[in-house]
Amino acid sequence: MRKIFFLLLFCGFGLVLKAQVATISSEASLLQPYINRYQADKSMFARKYIIKSADEYFLRMQRFYTDWLAQLKAVPFAKLSTNERVDYLLLKRDISADQRNLEISKKELDANKYLLPFTSVIIDFEQKRRVGKQQDGALAASNFEKLIEEINAASKAIDNGKLTLSFTQATWAKETIDQYAMAFSEAFKFYDGYDPQFTKATKTMYPKVLDAVKQYKLSLEKVLKQAPPADDGSGIVGRPIGKAAFINSLKDEMIAYTPEQIAAIAQKEFAWCDAEMAKATREMGFGNDWKAALEKVKNAYPPLGKQPELVYELANEAIDFVERQKLIAVPALAKEGWRMRMLTPQEQRFAPFFLGGESVLIAYPTEDMSDEEKMMTLRGNNRHFSRAVVFHELIPGHNLQFFMQNRYKPYRKVFSTPFWSEGWSLYWEMLLWDNNFAKTPEDKIGMLFWRMHRCARIIFSTKYHLGEWTPKQCIDFLVQRVGFERANAEAEVRRSFTGSYDPLYQIAYMLGGLQFRALHKEFVQSGKMSNINFHDRILKENCMPVEMVRALLLNQTLTENYSANWKFAGDVK
Repeated sequence: MRKIFFLLLFCGFGLVLKAQVATISSEASLLQPYINRYQADKSMFARKYIIKSADEYFLRMQRFYTDWLAQLKAVPFAKLSTNERVDYLLLKRDISADQRNLEISKKELDANKYLLPFTSVIIDFEQKRRVGKQQDGALAASNFEKLIEEINAASKAIDNGKLTLSFTQATWAKETIDQYAMAFSEAFKFYDGYDPQFTKATKTMYPKVLDAVKQYKLSLEKVLKQAPPADDGSGIVGRPIGKAAFINSLKDEMIAYTPEQIAAIAQKEFAWCDAEMAKATREMGFGNDWKAALEKVKNAYPPLGKQPELVYELANEAIDFVERQKLIAVPALAKEGWRMRMLTPQEQRFAPFFLGGESVLIAYPTEDMSDEEKMMTLRGNNRHFSRAVVFHELIPGHNLQFFMQNRYKPYRKVFSTPFWSEGWSLYWEMLLWDNNFAKTPEDKIGMLFWRMHRCARIIFSTKYHLGEWTPKQCIDFLVQRVGFERANAEAEVRRSFTGSYDPLYQIAYMLGGLQFRALHKEFVQSGKMSNINFHDRILKENCMPVEMVRALLLNQTLTENYSANWKFAGDVK
């Protein structure tokens, strides 16, 4: 009897396991090996070719992208499932975007290579090193002498004005010479001490080459100091990308709106926020003075040292809320696994509020801050602002996203886009508002502050990159229109334009949130799916442009030359 029981148990377990494997197999994509291989191949070339600003690299990578597009063309698109067609289109988009960016970089090199008239010696030296060719020491020393003379001549030409260049060109040259210096050092160390004849002949030349490079960079520094880009007084100097690049980026992100239409969408959302802010302000007894109501909210910060305890409390409150409302199923391990850490003072110069993901990162005063800085940090991270954003960073926001990304279709992580990642978390701010997560008018103002912030991000980012606003105008807009503390507004703009963010990153919060909200209306409010099934499906498909999420949910018939056409915010003039 005992044997029969265990046999049945084993068979039952086997059937369950087999069913699970079948489910996983049915989700497999013919394109997964292509996606993995493309990333691996691209990474290999990035390692192999140290010097990216060189004709050799551009010729090889152009052939690489052309070959990959040909490989993709050979895939029988008509036989692919919707799931596989999504992967096909996203991989094709990535290859095409990489190819376009390569062409832009090549044009930049062609226009500026006269600023680096000494690179042929380094290129030849590095190419021989790459194949392990023994280099004659005497000839190498002679070449290094020539290299030093050419670099010094270029430095003098810049110093005496014979070699003219703009701030942008000087910046490019400084970044590019670092590539060549790194390649030269790596090649030299490959031989030095290993080949006696090379070592003896070139030992004294190596530091002289590096000194010449250093002097050349100092000459470039003089240009940068003499002709800096216009500073509007904010001290923030970024690089607006211009309208053509902005439109191309929207196309890559599968956003079927123009920059002007995006700004109009933000203004429409701003109007909704204004109306709700007015209601909450009246509920608090401040009449029409929303800034006075906001001031009261800002001063509701916990005693010094208590912010981490508040974050822990708010995180669990949000988890309990979404589970009680049956909005999403949160895996037990996800609830167990999140962590906290404090942002350093330097980090807070760029991130004055919470950040999050695998951990929630807390912005809070430190002992070496001025009293004014401490107060701005406290006010900018008050109880009600924090209550409106902790779940954005943790669960059901970024932390849950990362948890699921690592477990379901992880090969799609390469299609990461802020319209999916930030849009998802912003969408939850909207959904929790709709489900009455805000208990008090103060809570509402806390949530509205962030929503207005995301509207403002669309407006100031778009205007900046189209060349219509300066950083200072962006800062003033955040202070006057959203009620930011000035130091926090400066940090926000600094982060937007001088951090490592993609130019479209800041607009992705609200636009991505509106995309997910439109999906929720189409699939959940219509009765086609439950909240739990809807959210579970999105997370298990992993990251991608939200229009492709919609295609999967609809099981849409996609064409090989598909382009974005979803008007998730309706028709906008």
